[in-house]
Amino acid sequence: MTRVSQIVDCHDLEARSEGIAAARDAVQRGECVVIPTDTVYGIGVDAFSPQAVSILLAAKGRNRTMPPPVLIGRQAVMDALADEVPEAARGLAEALWPGALTLILRAQPSLAWDLGETRGTVALRMPADDLALDLLNQTGPMAVSSANRTGLPAATEVAQAREMLGEAVSVYLDDGERDTTRPSTIVDCTVTPPQVVREGAISLAELQAVAPEVHGAQSDTTSSGTEG
Repeated sequence: MTRVSQIVDCHDLEARSEGIAAARDAVQRGECVVIPTDTVYGIGVDAFSPQAVSILLAAKGRNRTMPPPVLIGRQAVMDALADEVPEAARGLAEALWPGALTLILRAQPSLAWDLGETRGTVALRMPADDLALDLLNQTGPMAVSSANRTGLPAATEVAQAREMLGEAVSVYLDDGERDTTRPSTIVDCTVTPPQVVREGAISLAELQAVAPEVHGAQSDTTSSGTEG
């Protein structure tokens, strides 16, 4: 039987609760959902389901060399997922989370997950979006990438995401148009000093106000799959 995607208008409080519940159930079944964030819309799955992560990558048209970042609902979850968090990373998280900042950290070696070819790292972010945080606190960590086919612009509204991703997504949570196409800023905290690998919504000056040792992005440096 062909699955029909569910689109939920989350402006209505009752529908919002029903939408979060539907998205939570879909994530628990290993299916993809589209959610709003504080940057662009994201497509997400259970971070601990390798099969679900594979479905996400296939929906976007990308391979295992471009692993998705992981969104979390509380800062404390960082210590459960990352190993030996540097003080600079901790300071950045305390000052700028929730927000448009992705931190690349060493992953806990004991975790039973497979996000792709991460080389033992994980890219973590806590988005400044109440709906996303409410869902994340019900599902636990989610692998989330921007809600678009690779090579196309990131979706700032659900209709755009639906056009690109179609029935590959079980539940679309519509919380209105996002007012930015700028993705999160990514800082690699596995190197010393920490290095910006993509400057996005948070500027280098804002980062250095918290952690002066952070170096700016190199002109030929690109991120690998850490969108949104």
